[in-house]
Amino acid sequence: MTTRKIYSTPLEAELKLFDELPRSELKRRWKSLFGTSCPAQMSRIFLVRALAHRVQEGAHGGLDRATRRRLDKAAADLKAGRAILPAAPTIKPGTRLLREWHGTVHEVIVLEKGVEYRDKTWPSLSAVAREITGTRWSGPRFFGLKAGA
Repeated sequence: MTTRKIYSTPLEAELKLFDELPRSELKRRWKSLFGTSCPAQMSRIFLVRALAHRVQEGAHGGLDRATRRRLDKAAADLKAGRAILPAAPTIKPGTRLLREWHGTVHEVIVLEKGVEYRDKTWPSLSAVAREITGTRWSGPRFFGLKAGA
């Protein structure tokens, strides 16, 4: 008596099937999923993993636009011989930023949209920095979130 494994989803069953398929069938699936011929030197394990990734990507969605943009920029930087820089940190709402300017301490509170300075909502840190200094500044640089050139 043989027992058959019951899979919870058709996707799970399809992914498990890749382990059992002959290489010729995996190459055919590659062509249908990627639209190109399978690279000749690709190992079976990598072929199975790439197919599984593509099938899951189709079922659950791929990378969001911001992540794709970041990866494209990293690839361009590598190709040009430049270092890949980490993403700029995001500041959570409620964070208080302090900056001393000409003997006065200025406090800004980060909001969901914009920042609060002197009981007024501002669209950006740069707008607040301009208000404080009277000149155009990079807000993140003025508040010490970004290093100078």
